[in-house]
Amino acid sequence: MKNVIDFVIIPGYWPPAGGFGLNVNLLETNIINSGVVLGLLVYSGKGVLSNLLNNRKQTILSTIRDAEERYEEATDKLKQARTRLQQAKIKADEIRINGLSRMEGEKQDLVDSADGNSKRLEDSKNATIRFEEQRAIEQVRQQVSRLALERALEVLNIRLNSELQSRMIDYHIDLLVGAAENTTD
Repeated sequence: MKNVIDFVIIPGYWPPAGGFGLNVNLLETNIINSGVVLGLLVYSGKGVLSNLLNNRKQTILSTIRDAEERYEEATDKLKQARTRLQQAKIKADEIRINGLSRMEGEKQDLVDSADGNSKRLEDSKNATIRFEEQRAIEQVRQQVSRLALERALEVLNIRLNSELQSRMIDYHIDLLVGAAENTTD
């Protein structure tokens, strides 16, 4: 390091002002060349580098802002979706409850209707049984009456002779005459 400082500070080391000299020391030449190149790069590249860094900074900031906006949009959409989901759950519960209550109502209506139908069938059955009993009783009465009449006719035919017939006719004529006299008075 002392050689570099000596190189810069020692005036005898530099060639006189009117002359042109060649430094053949590679180590010193590379340091000077590197310093000059570095100086030129810093001086001329300062604006370009600043512009590149500013552009990169603006791009990064813009990307971050876009990401934050997308995040906010996504968060809002998520909140809206959650709200819609909650509303859908509430609506589904309402529909389920309404369906269950309607199902219970229809079930009760069916039970009531079945009970009514059963009662009507029972009443119809009882009415049919009573009707059939009455018909059977009427048939038995008619048969008994027919048999009694047949029997009475047989007895009358056996016991009824011409003398008894004339007495019966006379008796009934007397009854009719007596009834006619009572109505004229």
